[in-house]
Amino acid sequence: MKRIPPYDLYAILGVSERASADDIRSAYRSAARRFHPDVNAHEGAALQFRDIAAAYEVLSDEQARSRYRVPIPQKSFTSRCITSKRVLPILEEPQVLYLLLEISPQIKTDTPQQRHPLNVSLVLDRSSSMRGVRMDRLKVAAHQILEHLTTEDRLSIVSFSDRADVLMSSDQFSSGSDARALINTITPGGGTEIYQGLQAGYDQVKNYFNRNMVNHIILVTDGRTYGDENQALDLADEAREKGIGISAMGIGDEWNDDFLDALVSRTGGSSAYINSPAAVIRFLEDRIRSLGEAFAERMRLTVAPDNDVQLEMVFRMMPNAQPLDHSSQPIQLGTLEGTRSMAVLLQFQMPAGMSSGFRNVARIDVSGDILGQSDRFEYKTINDQSVETMLNPSPEDPPPVILDALGKLTLYRMQQKTEQAISNGKFDEATRRLENMATRLLEMGQPELAEMAQSEAKRVSRTKSLSETGRRTLKFGTRLLLAPPKSKD
Repeated sequence: MKRIPPYDLYAILGVSERASADDIRSAYRSAARRFHPDVNAHEGAALQFRDIAAAYEVLSDEQARSRYRVPIPQKSFTSRCITSKRVLPILEEPQVLYLLLEISPQIKTDTPQQRHPLNVSLVLDRSSSMRGVRMDRLKVAAHQILEHLTTEDRLSIVSFSDRADVLMSSDQFSSGSDARALINTITPGGGTEIYQGLQAGYDQVKNYFNRNMVNHIILVTDGRTYGDENQALDLADEAREKGIGISAMGIGDEWNDDFLDALVSRTGGSSAYINSPAAVIRFLEDRIRSLGEAFAERMRLTVAPDNDVQLEMVFRMMPNAQPLDHSSQPIQLGTLEGTRSMAVLLQFQMPAGMSSGFRNVARIDVSGDILGQSDRFEYKTINDQSVETMLNPSPEDPPPVILDALGKLTLYRMQQKTEQAISNGKFDEATRRLENMATRLLEMGQPELAEMAQSEAKRVSRTKSLSETGRRTLKFGTRLLLAPPKSKD
């Protein structure tokens, strides 16, 4: 007997439940002409064609189709795509098309938001540089998040320097007082080896992994790890395959933000920069609160561009702004909260010399494990995006939501281009970019970030370099502007 995938097979083939055998065969052949590995080299196309072939195998078999019933989930999510242009001009050179993907939970209005249990490991840096106020604040923050946990939650606490100690394993969490006492025993000392801490935290979460729990590692560090970056990234890949997310917070100016970005993006997590020890408390509380509001876990995005289209960028705009790794698919999106939508901006390069008419751009597959389902977990939506092309289209402004996203992303990219200009020895260009950034930030009502940009512009003109505090403040500050603030109600 054929294994029936847990999706709406008709939606995967793009036909209705009343489709004839000829309709189903025609839809499959059309999909094969676009996505079969022999004609489309994109990894996302191969992954989606595997689902298409599985759907066709069932629906093309009269007996299998007669037994098949479209699954009706208790809860679901929707996705929609908004393009920066509906009509593209035909040009003799490649052009950029943006697509904003919005994913929203579908909850009945009379159904209260359900909190799902957490399976979380706190991985805390206790290296020598954490001595003093940093460690004091970290202990206070760890104490306070205990108040957000219940007896249904799993919590482990790992401290690490050049080795890792499991202060409290997941099966030991029963009372906040015991956990507080263990947290208070952390004493700073030694170097920083992040892999050691991550491995210990991963083992704890993995031991109690449950698809109906929120499985996550939260890393807090203030230093650079030496010699074990690749091991840590490989561990993040393993966590991704298992379905465990990783988020990270860097304190001060000594940690490697590019490394932490790479680490968390592999699992759909988020990273943050804390330049004030007092902000540690806010970060950890917000992260635990967000995880507790999860509607779906292990959200994944598979993008299958047509063969002549290139996917150039994937950036999660909200709920936590983060560049996402699209070097392999599926792309990890992280957690979909029950109280707000997720928004992801994709950038495509469209080919030169397109023909006039309508043409396909990409097929967008969003999958995720909906928490609290009694009969099934995984849910999937499909969007097949196309645009019109013509020689001389009428002028068209992008939709306001795209304009807003691109305007904010421009600021983030401006600081990236500033760093590139400095590394290439183009110091005048870097100074101009920082001055322009300061002006834009003032216009947006961000005087503190604007002052930092102006200060760094003066510094670059004098010293030919950015300060680490300034660089990180602008990088993570402009990133925070990408997502609207979360409502407090």
